[in-house]
Amino acid sequence: VQLQACGGGLVQAGDSLRLSCAASGRTFSSYSMGWFRQAPGKEREFVAVIRWSGGSGYYADSVKGRFTISRDNAKNTVYLQMNSLKPEDTAVYYCAADLTGARDPRAYHYWGQGTLVTVSS
Repeated sequence: VQLQACGGGLVQAGDSLRLSCAASGRTFSSYSMGWFRQAPGKEREFVAVIRWSGGSGYYADSVKGRFTISRDNAKNTVYLQMNSLKPEDTAVYYCAADLTGARDPRAYHYWGQGTLVTVSS
């Protein structure tokens, strides 16, 4: 599976962004898809994950109620809708694919290249 993330940018606090991650390969629908982020000087952290079958997803406490993960298996794409952005959301955001849907980034074998989100105060 090859992943290509896009949609990052510079926004102000309170704004919204939608990240997209397009996957190649015919087995996309078999994978759980996760979003992770890494801020400068910090470790990569879990943001959200959605199972292969879809559903509501699971979220880190820091983004719960503000971010929404979704997927379109027909388009081989997973999305991360980010609302009410805060300066502390500033990071490089990565999408990743895994069969188990874990929250631990070490479980993921396939990664996108990352897209930078910068939230100004």
